[in-house]
Amino acid sequence: MPTLHLPILTQGHFDARKRDMRNIRLTIAYDGSNYVGWQIQPNGPTVQVAVEKAIKRLTGEAASVLSAGRTDSGVHALGQVASFQTESAIPIDGFRKALNKFLPDDVIVRDAEEVPLDFHATFSAVQKRYRYVIHNCRTHNPFLRNYVWHFHQDIDSAAMHEAAQELVGKHDFRSFESHWPNKSSSIRTVKEVTVRRQNFCPLWLDEADRQPSDGNAGEFIWLEIVADGFLYNMVRAIVGSLMPVARGRWDGRDIRRILTAMDRSAAGDTAPPNGLYLVHVDYE
Repeated sequence: MPTLHLPILTQGHFDARKRDMRNIRLTIAYDGSNYVGWQIQPNGPTVQVAVEKAIKRLTGEAASVLSAGRTDSGVHALGQVASFQTESAIPIDGFRKALNKFLPDDVIVRDAEEVPLDFHATFSAVQKRYRYVIHNCRTHNPFLRNYVWHFHQDIDSAAMHEAAQELVGKHDFRSFESHWPNKSSSIRTVKEVTVRRQNFCPLWLDEADRQPSDGNAGEFIWLEIVADGFLYNMVRAIVGSLMPVARGRWDGRDIRRILTAMDRSAAGDTAPPNGLYLVHVDYE
């Protein structure tokens, strides 16, 4: 009887078990401090490269990973959504567990699920939630330097919240877009903006309504904004434009003026990236 030669399983022991093409959606959290952003760049490490390398090590496939949003250098994520297609037969929960073994410590897959082939992490998204965190304290906290914008002067968070309501609705937000135009259209619909103080700073929480403090007692100010899409540096430009409101120099009429000007120079400065978080992405 001839000798039977069996194939050797390699590349995570899953390559030899192929099946039809699958579409995998990942929910990813990461500390963006050591990355030049999500998207592949020639000038430094990116989160996308880290994820694609982990998938390559696990499945042996060179997957192209799509994302819900291209976060900038130094920006963090609690609920970034990415998708990729694979022929691997790895059980779905195996993707989460195994990918985390191959990812660096500052990137983690929180969840993995199989979705229809027509799901697209970018184009299937219907709205996103971002959070910007300001530490309003006279003493700088060195342990938070990569995760908040430290601002030592007094801030009127209630005035910020009131003025920010001018942004709610469907508007042309080109005044809050760096290097316009970056998209085919700068019209976006902002569904919600809240500015509130927190007594504590649970940066890892992905829900917006978390024990706001009374009045102006808390040290941490959270700006939460939900929209059907965001422009380049839009949230950071909004935060920078609300800071003169917080200091009593502008009010809601100025935010309305900036919107109608449709000119980036009419708005405030761009807030630092380290206080910004992509919190959640909603799909149909």
